Amino acid sequence: MSVIEAPPLAELRALAPLHARAQGIPAARCRAVLSHIRTAHGDDADSWPAVWNRAGDALAARGRHLDAARHYALARFPSVDGPARERAQRLCVRSFDRWRASWPGIGRLEVEAPSGGGRFAVWTAGLSRQAPRPLILVCGGIVSVKEQWAPLLARAAALGTALAVTELPGVGENTLPYDTAAPAMISALLDSLANRADVRRTHAVALSFGGHLALRAALEDRRLVGVSTVGAPVRHFFLDHDWHTRLPTTTAHTLRRLTGRASAELGEWALTADELARLRDLPVTYVAALRDDIVPLSDAAALAADPAARRRFLVVDDEHGAPAQLARVRPLLLGSALRDLGVHPVRRAALCAVAGALRTRPGRVRT
Repeated sequence: MSVIEAPPLAELRALAPLHARAQGIPAARCRAVLSHIRTAHGDDADSWPAVWNRAGDALAARGRHLDAARHYALARFPSVDGPARERAQRLCVRSFDRWRASWPGIGRLEVEAPSGGGRFAVWTAGLSRQAPRPLILVCGGIVSVKEQWAPLLARAAALGTALAVTELPGVGENTLPYDTAAPAMISALLDSLANRADVRRTHAVALSFGGHLALRAALEDRRLVGVSTVGAPVRHFFLDHDWHTRLPTTTAHTLRRLTGRASAELGEWALTADELARLRDLPVTYVAALRDDIVPLSDAAALAADPAARRRFLVVDDEHGAPAQLARVRPLLLGSALRDLGVHPVRRAALCAVAGALRTRPGRVRT
């Protein structure tokens, strides 16, 4: 098995502003923290996790628990590889837990894998035994922790839905193995919420590799009535070996840590032509970035190849995850979720209006 080097500091510095922006950390604040970092790994005082941890500690001491959680999330970025990042992961969850105490209705759920092979945690909102609501299930990618979705959880009442946010196997608190059986975790989650949400109407807002997990889960679980995603690998990412040689080190290294295999060894994860045909009737909203250096545009094209498939596309001039387009992408994803769930027509119309021009003809996706 080949060794993939750990992400270099220069690459982490380049990625930090994108992830800071996604969590609401001001750019000036991110630059200030980065200015004190000299090494990418380890426990030294000027290392990546140590500097971000200290920033989180200072905020936690002032009672700013959500801001602290955001800084701890960057301290453990991109994945836990030692005591300092493990501490960051633990304190990220603890700080978030303290923040959510001020938001009645935000709860915590722990789910055991049906096979007994691990467990994962979920933050929830809008659950009700008396009046179960349709569910929006949220999951990020291989470097994203569930705590970054705090603003969405706080909006559950306004959306008129139940919410459940979680993580991919191997990320954050999720101890499940990240393998071809991983999509079963979504069914396990829906089973656990069946008496507090109308899980028969579940829409997954799942980003990057989370989108791939949701699409695979939808093959077996018809309770998923729609998927909205940004830059999800579908087929070509897993099959194009030349593409793998150009992946950022952070992506290649993190995938190796989570799966135990190099990206070029994940060919069976690709959705086949038959599986894509089985997903024809599943509404999928897909945001593709023209400068995506992780997932090729040909994966969006794979979803668009069937003109009868229920697809909506937005193509933006941005990087993986469309971080510079968040003000447009977030309303689009939520608006698509509300539309597929058939709830809150006024709010979903407003969200889609904010999102702007949306490509609705599958054949017009750029490749």
